[in-house]
Amino acid sequence: MNKKDKSVVDEIDDNIVEEYSNEDNISEDLSESESNETPSYEELFDKHEELEKQLLRSNADLDNALKRTLSEVEKAHKYGVEKLLLELLPIIDNLENALTNLSKDATKEDQEGIELTLKSFESTLDKFGMVPIYPDNEQFNPEKHEAVSMEKDKSKKDGFVGNIFQRGWELHSRVLRPARVTVIKN
Repeated sequence: MNKKDKSVVDEIDDNIVEEYSNEDNISEDLSESESNETPSYEELFDKHEELEKQLLRSNADLDNALKRTLSEVEKAHKYGVEKLLLELLPIIDNLENALTNLSKDATKEDQEGIELTLKSFESTLDKFGMVPIYPDNEQFNPEKHEAVSMEKDKSKKDGFVGNIFQRGWELHSRVLRPARVTVIKN
């Protein structure tokens, strides 16, 4: 118990003792009901212990509420941009698709422009804690990967990721979107 808590308990004790030891109070109590007596030392001690326990419980409840609130505020700051980032992911997917499906008529400048835009988007997402899930040569993990289909590939082991249809994304180690992949089954 810290000094502040002790002083509060001592003050409460003093108030209880004053209340019951004050002669005016005793005479008033006796005049109201002659059966009421001055509490004994044991009764006062029990009351003191009960109040001390209540104070400790109240302090513990207050500490827990403060910790819980701080944790919730931290999560709100950390994951508050989650919806916005989820809305940006299709734009990145479209830029990736544009790069892979460039027509033969597209110039080198067109390709470089799309690549720079994609890199700019990715670096911005990185600043907010977004990390891509690109499971190349990894074992299938249902927490991070979404199996679209199964395929045979003798060059890879069973249970490993085959083709990757769409990259997944994590925000501060929380999966926002799993990577869409095929799973090898020979």
